[in-house]
Amino acid sequence: MGAPDSATRGAFPAVAVIDGEGVMIGWTRAAEELTGYPAADILGRPVTTLLPPGAAAAAPDRAPGEGDTRAGLVELRRRDGGGIVVRAEIAPLDTARAGESWLVSAIPAADDLSGGTGSLLEALISHFPVAMAIWDRDLRCVWLNAAANYLESVFPHYHLGRRLSDPIPGVDTGAAQDAMRRVIADGTPMIDREARWVSPDGREVRTLSTSLFRLEGLDGQPLGVCSLALDISHSRARDRLALLREASVRIGSTLDIRKTAQELADLAVPVLADYVTVDLSEATLPDTEPLQRLVATEASIPVFRRAGVASVHDGVPESLWPLGEAVFVPPGSPFTEVLATRRPHFEAVLDTSPSSWLSRDPDRARIIHGTGMHTLIIVPLEARGDILGVAVFVRNANPAPFTRDDLVLAEELVARAALSLDNARRYTRERTTALALQRDLLPRDLCGGTAVEVASRYLPSDGREGVGGDWYDAIRLPGARIALVVGDVTGHGINAAATMGRLRTAVRTLSYLELPPDELLAHLDRLVAEDACGDLDVTGATCLYAVYDAATRRCTMAAAGHPPPAVVSPAGEVTFPQLPSGTPIGLGLGSFESYDLHLAAGTVLALYTDGLIETRQADLDAGMSRLGTALAGAVRLPTLESLCSAVVGTIVGDGPAEDDIALLMARTRA
Repeated sequence: MGAPDSATRGAFPAVAVIDGEGVMIGWTRAAEELTGYPAADILGRPVTTLLPPGAAAAAPDRAPGEGDTRAGLVELRRRDGGGIVVRAEIAPLDTARAGESWLVSAIPAADDLSGGTGSLLEALISHFPVAMAIWDRDLRCVWLNAAANYLESVFPHYHLGRRLSDPIPGVDTGAAQDAMRRVIADGTPMIDREARWVSPDGREVRTLSTSLFRLEGLDGQPLGVCSLALDISHSRARDRLALLREASVRIGSTLDIRKTAQELADLAVPVLADYVTVDLSEATLPDTEPLQRLVATEASIPVFRRAGVASVHDGVPESLWPLGEAVFVPPGSPFTEVLATRRPHFEAVLDTSPSSWLSRDPDRARIIHGTGMHTLIIVPLEARGDILGVAVFVRNANPAPFTRDDLVLAEELVARAALSLDNARRYTRERTTALALQRDLLPRDLCGGTAVEVASRYLPSDGREGVGGDWYDAIRLPGARIALVVGDVTGHGINAAATMGRLRTAVRTLSYLELPPDELLAHLDRLVAEDACGDLDVTGATCLYAVYDAATRRCTMAAAGHPPPAVVSPAGEVTFPQLPSGTPIGLGLGSFESYDLHLAAGTVLALYTDGLIETRQADLDAGMSRLGTALAGAVRLPTLESLCSAVVGTIVGDGPAEDDIALLMARTRA
C-alpha cells in the first residue's frame, strides 16, 4: 500500500459525500491529496472506483437512521494504483437536493495512530515498551512505534516502506512471512511466540516474544497484520527459570560433597547474589577434624566448615574463613536461629545497628561495613529430615535489596543442592566404609619366600558405583611352592567387599589341601553354589589360581572366567597364555582345566583384574595389548615394586579409575 504525501499527513481529514446509489457527489481538496483523484475525475463515479477489486462498497446498504454512524479501517485505491489504509467515519446525511446520502471522512491509519484524532492513543503507544508495526497484505511495513526503532538491529525490516520479503544479507524472514500470511488468511492470532536472535559475531543473544493480529476493514476483509515484539532477554522471571534449569544440570554433577557445595555457590553468583557461602556440619564432612576439638568462647562457637564460596569480587574479600576452615558463629545469631527453627532468615535491609546481633560479632561487623553488605538471606540445607548446614546469600555490589521472590528462588536452589549433598554424603559414607573393609580384608604384607619376589597394587574405583570386590593373595605352600590368586566379585559397595573377604578365606583354606588349580576352583564353585543359606551371592565372580614350584620351575594355573596372566620373559618378551577360560564362580558347573607353563629364572608373572585392561572406550583385547606394551617398557626397572607402579601409572595415568584394579606381580627367583 502506498502512502499519501508527507505534507498531507496530520492535515485536515479527507471528506466525500456518497448518495444513496453509491455515487460520489461531493469531494474536498484533502480527499484529492489523499487519493490523487481531482474532483473532475471522481464526481459522478461509483464509490467502488476507490476500493480494491472485490471489496464491498463503503456506503451502507440500508437507509440512514438517527445516530447510525460507523467507523473503522478501510483500504482505498489511489489513482497511481497504490493502496492506503485509512480510518474512515461514515455518517448519514439528508439533504434537499441529494436526498438520502452519506458523509465520509478519512485519515491515513498511520496518522490516526501518530497524531490528529489519535493523540491520546499516540501518547500511549509511543511510550509502550513493546515494538509495534503494521504490515499491509503485501507484508510491507506501513507504520512503526518508537519502541520498534530500538529493535531495528535485530529486525532490519522494521523500516517504513520495506517489504518483509526484501532480501537483506544474513537475515532469513521465511518463517515470519509464513506466520503473517497464515494470520492474514485465517484471522487466528499468533500469541507469544518465542524467537531467538544471535548477532553475526555471536557476541549478543536476544530472545523475543512476538504476537501477530489481523487487521480488518469495515467490510470484514483483511487489510494487513499488526506485529508486537517484546525483548525478554533480560526478563527476571526468565532468568530465574533459566537458573533453576541450570541448577538441575550443574548441581550434583558428581558425588563429591565439596564440589556440590561449590557448584551451588558458583551458580548463585551473580544471578541471585554478589557473595554466597555454603557451610556444612561436621556430620556432612566426616573426613574433617571434629569441631568439638576447636576452641570455643562465649562469643564464638565453631559450628560449620566452609565447603563452598563465591563472590563477584576477586579474592573474595567478604569471606572471613577460606575453604575447609571452621566457621565460628555467635550464640543468638541468625545462623543458630536457622539451625534451631529450620526456617530461613530474611533481611531485606541488613540491621547493623549497635543493638543487632552483629554487636556480639565484631569480625563480621567489620567485614560487613567494609564491603558494603546491605541485604541478607540464610537458608538451611535440609534433606530427608537432617540439617546439613546453611547457605548464605549477600548483596554488596548490587544496590537492590533482596525481595521475597529472591528468597523463594534461594530456597529452591538450596533444596535441590541439599538433596545432592545428602546423596553425596551417603555415597561417601558407604564408600569410605567399603574401602576400609576392602583394605582390611586384603593381605597387608605379601611374601613370596624363596620361590618368588612379589608386589601388588589395589586402586578403588572413583566412579559412582563405589568400591568393588577385587582381591589378590600370595599363599606359601610346602616344598618351595607358592599359590598366586587374583579374583573379582561382581557388584560394588559393602556387600561386594564382604563377599570378597569370604571368597579369599575360602581359597586360602582350600589351598592348604594342596589341590591342583582346576580341582580347587571346582571345590570353590560347588561351595558357593551349594551354600544352604543363600547369602553368598557371587554369581559372576571370576578367579585365576596359579601354583608355582620353584624346584621344577613349573607353574600350573586355572581360570574361572578370568583374563589370562601376562608372562614376561627375562628378555622382555610379553605373552598371554591361552588358558581354558572356565565358567565364573557360583554357577555350580565345575568346568575348569589346568594349564602348565615352564618359567625361567627372572620371569615375571602378572595377574590382574579386568579394571586394569577394560575401559568404556576399549575392550579386553585392546587393554591386554596396552598392558603388554607397558610391561615391556618397564621390565628393566630394578625392583618389582617400581615395575608395578610404572605399569599402573602408564595404563591409568592421573585420571580416575573407571573400575577397581587389582594387580599382583611375581618374579621367579634364581
